[in-house]
Amino acid sequence: MTSSPTPPPVPSRAPGSTGALRRLRARGRDEAQRTASPLELFFDLCFVVAVAQAGIGLVHSVAEGHAGQGILDYAMVFFALWWAWMNFTWFASAYDNDDVLYRVVTLVQIAGVLVLAAGVSRAFEDHEYLMVWLGYAIMRVAMAAQWLRAARAAEGPERTTALRYAGGVLACQVGWLGLLFLPEGARPWWFLVMALLEMCVPPVAERGHTTSWHPRHIAERYGLFTIIVLGETIAAATIAVKSGIDENDALGELLPIAAGGLLVIFAAWWIYFVVPIHGHLRTNRQAFLWGYGHYLVFASAAAIGAGLEVAVEQTVGKAHISTLAASAAVTLPTALYLLTVWALHSRHFKRGITQQLVLPTTALLVICCTFLGHWAVFAAGVVCALSVAAGEILATRLAARESGPAPRTG
Repeated sequence: MTSSPTPPPVPSRAPGSTGALRRLRARGRDEAQRTASPLELFFDLCFVVAVAQAGIGLVHSVAEGHAGQGILDYAMVFFALWWAWMNFTWFASAYDNDDVLYRVVTLVQIAGVLVLAAGVSRAFEDHEYLMVWLGYAIMRVAMAAQWLRAARAAEGPERTTALRYAGGVLACQVGWLGLLFLPEGARPWWFLVMALLEMCVPPVAERGHTTSWHPRHIAERYGLFTIIVLGETIAAATIAVKSGIDENDALGELLPIAAGGLLVIFAAWWIYFVVPIHGHLRTNRQAFLWGYGHYLVFASAAAIGAGLEVAVEQTVGKAHISTLAASAAVTLPTALYLLTVWALHSRHFKRGITQQLVLPTTALLVICCTFLGHWAVFAAGVVCALSVAAGEILATRLAARESGPAPRTG
């Protein structure tokens, strides 16, 4: 892809005022001290409402012995959430001018995700996708409106890119109607086709012109959403443990799950944030692969919380599945998270085969913990904690050998 000249930064304005309507012009990629806005943080928190609903649907499906169908429904619903969130994030990084109209259209997108969240339970229980489609449509049409507004203020290749984005978004939204009318057996295949088409829109749209997304801002936005998802995971697991204790007086049986789950989540946070990633996001190719890969990061992080709920319900007799299945509900998403974070982040900063093998080996050991019965979750937590310790020790030794500061590689 060809890069474009860096546009001038958007003029600043007085805090607390949205000001008059302004042209939606591209922001400078080299803006100093670019950070997430309060509107972006509000946007994330509202999206987590829908993430929580998807997690609840996954818990019920797995606990009732329908893990395969539950995982498929979860993957489909989570894609809609992740893709809408990601598209907004990259657009905002390039074009956010925070005027009245920009805020209103963003709030419309928030309303869309809440509509989608209201339809998640029906998607899991009855495979009825009308509300999910409607919520997604609201978000995507609003996103297309933002691109059309950007096109109005742009010229040449930049205008072409914005129009391609708007056209691609709207065309794909029409395609998603297939989920409402196709036979149930054909829907997963149609979902796969439409998901691939959606993910083709950005590379096609940016052919010949690169939008001016900000590397530090993008890295911060993804990091903040990771924190929020991990926080939701802790909240869901805490509620499940409290319920188990209150209703079944099973403190002794639930303590290992609670302790292991907490260690897993703490390690997940540590491993993700131990190195800064913005320096790696230099080209569209690197950024697209990194951004797309976060579907697995976000989905697996949220699934860890669902898995902890399943493990609690199985321990107190509410989930009629085996201990092995309940343990796998925690260990498998944990292993997927570790491998994905290694592939997207850590491997770019690790030196030598020993450091490179830490996270893949940890993922393998976490999977092996699945077979340890009621101690599986606790053992997985200990393995994750030891992985963090091993990464810190190796980084410290490397720094000592080089007799100077070195990047911490976790």
